[in-house]
Amino acid sequence: MNKSFWLFGTHLTILANKADTDGRYDLVEGNFAPGVETPVHRHFTYAEQLYVLSGEFTVRTEAGTMVLGPGQSYFIPQGMVHSVAATSADPARGLVVASPSGFAHLIETIGTASDGSDTPPASQSDMAAFMRVSAEIGEEILGPPGAPIAATPAS
Repeated sequence: MNKSFWLFGTHLTILANKADTDGRYDLVEGNFAPGVETPVHRHFTYAEQLYVLSGEFTVRTEAGTMVLGPGQSYFIPQGMVHSVAATSADPARGLVVASPSGFAHLIETIGTASDGSDTPPASQSDMAAFMRVSAEIGEEILGPPGAPIAATPAS
């Protein structure tokens, strides 16, 4: 399959989506520039497994903070408040398995198709559309990147 997109400055390649896996999971490779962090969020419809290929990721959750290097992974269950940041001096690259499928739909719908270059597009992703599609796939955005994380009751 292999479709690549830019989403908020991060290069994401969908290696498998619901069509490839009968909806069981999405497999996505992410290339994060140093310092890039996701918004604070949680998934109500899928769990996420992050596996680090290179660089360093810091996963902040309501259960604490975990710094991951190459070969390490972290499981984020459904409903867990979290954010993921590239915290190494060099770009960080990782694989995400989202099960069941849903995450790839967000990337395909909101992301900007990659032209194969290493430079993100000048235009940013549409935040209103991002929020709408996030809600459609069962994601709740709780705060901007870097916001404090605390156990938050489900809404």
